Order: sequence, then C-alpha cells, then structure tokens
Amino acid sequence: MRSSSHYFVFLLFLLLGLGRSNANCQNKPLLKDFFQTSQLPDALGKLHIDSIIISGNSHTKNYIIRREMRFKQGDSIEFRTIIHELETERQHIYNTALFVEVSVMPDIISAYNCKIIVSVKERWYIFPIPKFQLVDRSFNEWIDKHNGSLDRVNYGVNFLHNNLTGRKDKLRVTLITGYTQNISGSYTPSYSNHKLTRGYSIGAGYMQMREIPYLTTYQNQLLLYKQDTFVSSNWYVNLSYTIRKAIKKKETFRIRFTQLSVTDSIIQYLNPSYYNSKLLQKEIPEVSYQLNYDDVDNILYPLRGWSGRVFILKRGFMLKGGINMFNVQGLYDQYFSFGRKWFGGFHLQGEVKLPFEQSYINQRALGYEENYIRGLELYVIDGVVDVLSKFNLKKEIIHFTVPGFRKSGIYNHIPFTIYAKTFSDMGYVYNKKRFSGMLNNTFLYSGGFGFDIVTLYDLHLRLEYSFNQLGENGLFLHNGAGL
Repeated sequence: MRSSSHYFVFLLFLLLGLGRSNANCQNKPLLKDFFQTSQLPDALGKLHIDSIIISGNSHTKNYIIRREMRFKQGDSIEFRTIIHELETERQHIYNTALFVEVSVMPDIISAYNCKIIVSVKERWYIFPIPKFQLVDRSFNEWIDKHNGSLDRVNYGVNFLHNNLTGRKDKLRVTLITGYTQNISGSYTPSYSNHKLTRGYSIGAGYMQMREIPYLTTYQNQLLLYKQDTFVSSNWYVNLSYTIRKAIKKKETFRIRFTQLSVTDSIIQYLNPSYYNSKLLQKEIPEVSYQLNYDDVDNILYPLRGWSGRVFILKRGFMLKGGINMFNVQGLYDQYFSFGRKWFGGFHLQGEVKLPFEQSYINQRALGYEENYIRGLELYVIDGVVDVLSKFNLKKEIIHFTVPGFRKSGIYNHIPFTIYAKTFSDMGYVYNKKRFSGMLNNTFLYSGGFGFDIVTLYDLHLRLEYSFNQLGENGLFLHNGAGL
C-alpha cells in the first residue's frame, strides 16, 4: 500500500511548483483529472510519456519546438524530479526567443502514464524598425563631446524577420544613410540536415564613413579624421557553419573576407601603423571558431545558471606583419538566486592577441561596443592582452503590467520589472609602450549603483551611476541586458 505522504508531496509540487513557475497556466483541469485517476502514481516510480502535445504555434513548426526538448515520446520521467524536469524543458523552449509565453505541464492519464502538454504564445517576428543610430560609441559620449548634435546620427530602416519560414530562420536587411551609409543583409537558416544539428549563415554588406578613428591618445581618447566627403569604405562577405548536437552547446566556424579602404592622409602622415602597411586598400581574410555553452533560465535576461564562450580567430595568411593576428578569447558568466528576490552574478573574460606588435586596427580592447568597464565608458583602452571582471548584486523591487496592444493577441499586457543594483568592475589592459595610454598597463576599477528596467520580455534599459579610479563619477544610460 502506497504511503499517503507520497500523495501529499505530489499534490504540493503541482500546486506550488508548476503553479509558481508558469503563472499564466491553469492547473485546475490537471488536478481534476488527477483526482479522477483510479490509481495514483508512486512518488518513487516513473511516469511513461505517452505523447507530447504542442499548441499555440500558428507559425513555428512543431519539430523546432521538439528540438529543444530532452524528453521524447516513449521516454520516462522520475516522479520525484518531475517539477524540475518540466521547468527545465520550459526554459529550453523559451530560450529559443520565439515565444513570449511557454508552459510545459503533465497530464496524468494513468498510474504510470502521462502526456506532456506544451503551450506557447508566439512573438511578433517581423520588425521593420526605423533606425536612429548614433555615430558615437555611447549616448554619454554623444552628449558630452558633441552636445547631442543631430548631424552625428544615422537614420534608415532595419528589417528583421526572426522566424521567416517557421523554422527559426532569420533574415536581416539594413539600409542606413546620414553621417554613415550602410547597406547589409544576412540570412541564417536554423538547420540544414534532417537531424537538426547543423546549419549555415551567409551575409554581406557595404559601408562608407565620413570619419574614422586613426589614433588613440595618451589620455585614452580617439582622434578622428573627418571630412565632408567619405574618408573610408569597406565591403565584406562571410559564411558561417554551425554544429549544435545538444541543446546548450553550439559550435560555429566562419570565414570572412573584408576589403577596407582609407584616405592617404591617414597612412602617409597621421598613423603609419594603421595597417602596418603603406597600402591604402587592404584585403583582410579571416577564419574563426566559436564555442558557446548556455545553461541559464532566461537567455535574454539571465538570473540563474551559467554560460561560457571560447573564440579563436586567425586574421591574415601570415604569422606576423601587416594585419596578421592570432586572437584567443574566453568568457564566463555565472548567475545566482539568493531567494527573496535577491540575485547576483559575475562576468570574467580575457583576450590575447599574437604577436604583440599589432597594427592599430587590431588593438581594440576595452571601451568598444559592450566591452567596457562601467564608469570608464568615455575612454578607449587599446591593447594586445586584456582581462575584465564584473560583479553585480541586485534585488527585484517592483513588478507590474500596463495595458498593451489588445488587438495584437500577443502583447495584451506589457510587463515591467525593475531591479535595484550595486556593482563593481575591474580590468587590466596590456600594450606595447609606444602604443599605451594612461590607463594601459595599470589596474583598473570602478563601482556604482543603479537600476535595470526589463520590459517587453527582452528589451532592457540600464541606468547606472558610476565612479572610477580617476575620481570621476556620472550617470550612464545603456540598453541591452549586460550583467
């Protein structure tokens, strides 16, 4: 005779576990069916998966969703781990970034059999987004150095389809004019083989610029060469091949060819080390390999789990001279949940470029794009070796929803979650003495506090008040998840 404590554990898990992790799901029908079964499952036994039923996906193919699930029809789930296992399946499906809501629920049909019910609500996949793009590296730089001049913006349209044929294939077309002109496009099919383990991507683009950085000063500021006409242009083509045999691990091989042209004033007078060559036009071949591993609860804004990346790049055909470079990068992120809506995380990364005698265009380290120390966003630190660590402690302080687009059927309500946080960053960048600035070859650190605003499921705004080792402080605005 089965112990009554097993029944209590099972009911408690269903009411508290699944109800909490899938707040939009209704558990009553499932519990009603459960009570009507003639024999309850043994808490120490297994449930056989009779079938997997998927609903809510009007555009996405069923096999794309099944691809993200470890359990298949005919498998068994241990009764004592069912809550954890189904929540993990839900996270895997949600991390495709194809859905705004996902629930994975068991339907007990007998003492030893169940169905898995997967319910999804699809996102908008088509985004013809008007582009208003700053030329400068950050919003703060645009305001502080150029007084928010509208002459230093690009505008156009970025067309993106994140699920073109329902197979998680992406199409992107960018048309930009203004201070910079850019036309580019890429297509990434999800998988190219029957086992759904391999895929490829193709892309190409052309860009013209009225200004380019040609040198970094001792004060770690970029010197810009600019004219009313275009002073630089480049075009590129690339082809990538991806292997994804498991759910969390992905390998990408890429070849890329770029042709870069700059005005003769830069090469002959301003910075002869720009290419380490006297040529005004440079062909740059690249071969790279990247390994990604993601085991997080939400790939768009992680709060639990960890992720890692290894990146290896060979630029040029020779071992040294000109633009030739061998580059190795590593990255590790860890996220913690401490309970009571407290969360923490840290980020570690490192990079080495060989040989150490590199052309100027190969020396970018910290201060570019999302690779920066908070509080030192207004500086660029070039180098051939760099290390960066970031630490965060944050607490969810408020969560609410506002009425959305009722007719959309998707964004009926727009959620907002606000986190208060404190943070600290540290870093180090090594460079050859003749290329170094005041922030090179020295210990770098900063700290601060701020807020993360998370809305529309994967859109983020970060307000951060930072201070650094130079005694400077200020309020910085960023978009994107970051740490």
